[in-house]
Amino acid sequence: MSDQDLPGDVWATIDELWTWLEANRPAGGEAGMLLRMLKLSEEVGEVAEAVIGATGQNPRKGITHTWDDVQAELCDVVITALVALRTLTPDTREVFAHHLARVRSRSLGVGGAP
Repeated sequence: MSDQDLPGDVWATIDELWTWLEANRPAGGEAGMLLRMLKLSEEVGEVAEAVIGATGQNPRKGITHTWDDVQAELCDVVITALVALRTLTPDTREVFAHHLARVRSRSLGVGGAP
């Protein structure tokens, strides 16, 4: 899948999802914000469940998931994290780009090599 295959601009989609969630959330204020952050834990748990299911680590259940399921759950984590970040700031794109640049520089160094 290339960027051209994505449904519109990623950041516009994150804004649309945030707007929809804001209009339909049962809890507002600080409690609503904290619940939005906790949603990440739920999604990460679903990644763990999918990995366990893809590797058959639960002998009672056997193979219950595929690696495609793991990929989908990881995507859900990314989407949920970006929506959570959008909940904290309307400057989501800039905040993420700045942080990604810092991580890249710290990890890969100035020359881009580890």
